[in-house]
Amino acid sequence: MPSTTTADPLALDRQVCFALAVASRTVISVYRPVLEKLGLTHPQYLVMLALWENNPRTVRDISSALMLEPATLSPLLKRLEATGLLTRTKSIADERALDVALTSAGRDLRAEAEKVPGTIVQKLGMDIAELEQTRDALTRMIAAATAATA
Repeated sequence: MPSTTTADPLALDRQVCFALAVASRTVISVYRPVLEKLGLTHPQYLVMLALWENNPRTVRDISSALMLEPATLSPLLKRLEATGLLTRTKSIADERALDVALTSAGRDLRAEAEKVPGTIVQKLGMDIAELEQTRDALTRMIAAATAATA
C-alpha cells in the first residue's frame, strides 16, 4: 500500500500520458460538431490545414508535417479526393511521389474553416494566452518525445 505521506508515483492523476490522452479525446470532441458543418472529420481537417498552409504538397511532405505514417494518411486523402476537395497525381519531378493539390472547392472551404479556431476558443472558454502556452508546452513535449524515441 502506498505511503500516505508521499504521493503515489503511479496514481492515475499524476500520469502525463493519461492527461494527454483525455485532453486529446475531449478537445477533439469539441471540434467534432464544428467540423461536421464543413463536412470534415478531425484528421481530414488536419490534412486540409496542411494543404491550406502549403499547396501542392507531396504525400511524404504531408505525412511528415502531420507526423502520420503514409499508410494512415492514404485513406484520408482518398476520402478527401472523393469529396472533391483535393486531387492526387503522380509527381512530374519524381514519378515515385504523389502530389496532392487542393481543388477550387478545397481552396474555397478555407473561408469557412477560418471560423473554426475562434469557435473552438469560444467553446473552450479559455484565455487565448493560456491556450497558446499549452500549445507551446505540448510542442516542446512532442520534440522531447521525438528525440527520446529517435
